[in-house]
Amino acid sequence: MKRRMLGCVTALLFVFGIPWIVSAQTENRQMLRQEIESLKERLQDLERRLEVEEEESAEAEAEARIERLRAAEEDIEAEPPEEPAKDIDIGGALRVNYSYQSFNDESEAKRGDLAFDIFRLDIDGTYNDILLSLQYRWYSYQDVIHHGWIGYNFTEEFQGQLGVTQVPFGILPFASHNWWFGVPYYVGLEDDYDMGIKFLYEDDPWDLQFAFFKNGEWANASKLERYSYDIVKAEGQSNEETNQINARLAYTLDHGDFGSTEIGVSGQWGQLRNSETDDEGDHWAGAAHLNGFYGPFNLMLQAAYYENDPKNPPGVDDDVVIMGAFADSFPVAAEGALYLAGLSYDVPVEWGPVNKLTFYNDYSILVKEEDGFEDSQINTLGALISANPVFTYIDLIMGKNMLYLGGPDDSLGAGEDGDWETRFNINVGYYF
Repeated sequence: MKRRMLGCVTALLFVFGIPWIVSAQTENRQMLRQEIESLKERLQDLERRLEVEEEESAEAEAEARIERLRAAEEDIEAEPPEEPAKDIDIGGALRVNYSYQSFNDESEAKRGDLAFDIFRLDIDGTYNDILLSLQYRWYSYQDVIHHGWIGYNFTEEFQGQLGVTQVPFGILPFASHNWWFGVPYYVGLEDDYDMGIKFLYEDDPWDLQFAFFKNGEWANASKLERYSYDIVKAEGQSNEETNQINARLAYTLDHGDFGSTEIGVSGQWGQLRNSETDDEGDHWAGAAHLNGFYGPFNLMLQAAYYENDPKNPPGVDDDVVIMGAFADSFPVAAEGALYLAGLSYDVPVEWGPVNKLTFYNDYSILVKEEDGFEDSQINTLGALISANPVFTYIDLIMGKNMLYLGGPDDSLGAGEDGDWETRFNINVGYYF
């Protein structure tokens, strides 16, 4: 009986359960499909949102870039490109000269001559930390370079210069107070300029200058149109200066309210190239100096010795060398000693545009080593009238056995034992 009932129940479950199970499975599939469709819709919505966000982000980034570019353009317009630092001064001078020469009959008859002296152009300054200094001069009979160099300040104390620069020797910048200069100038040992490279180190109280000069300013020893005196090829000699080394060391003593004293030593050595013998001689010079400033007084003292040893061909006099400048040449004793002493006194005044008078006396002598050669001397008594921009030198220049002062053409060579001669000179210069 139980078995029969169990069979009935099983039959009923089979008849009625199968459709229910099938129906349940069908519903599950539909629900699953709905969930899948819902997930697809949510995924598509998410993808659309991401695309929108990416587009908005890209637009924002593009707008930010545009703003940055606009700001950069505004900065460029507001601040123009930085120009090179340039500070150049242009100046110069115009000078006229009156002279009366006691040793010149024509000058005595006319009671002197008033003539154009020079016009000069000066350019000084800096360009992007590069230094520049140039001076060119025009005379009635020649035009010459005075100096021209470029330089650089490596430190506050250390400077380099390349070009035509002043030779560091003796008292600088001038070893005299007057317009005519002294004997050292005419033998190439005062206010001399050559072509080369120079280094200057100044750290108070020390002043050191070292230089190498390849040759004179023109690199042409036959050219007599020059400002400073050099050994030249003329009058039967064929020597020229080359490969010259200079050194100058000075120390300044500070005396407080009383003033200061510079003491120093100088030396130079170089070759003398002879184009006829194809051989090199040499030349050297040394000096010791004192340059003191004591209130209104300035005292200059200097002693120097020089020697030239050229390698001339047979028959050419070795006791003299030929020096030249200002379109002229003349013999100079090959060996000798130079002595100078100068004293000046400043007097402040208020005479219209005149603000200072400087009275001075400069004496210099060349003592020649060769027997039978007569010494050459200059003594100048004068005054400088300062009325910036006009400066006037009034000089009474007296020379004994001195070139351009009544002495013979070989005054600085063998010369002769002549009388003292006089030149009264007034030089007026307008400086701008």
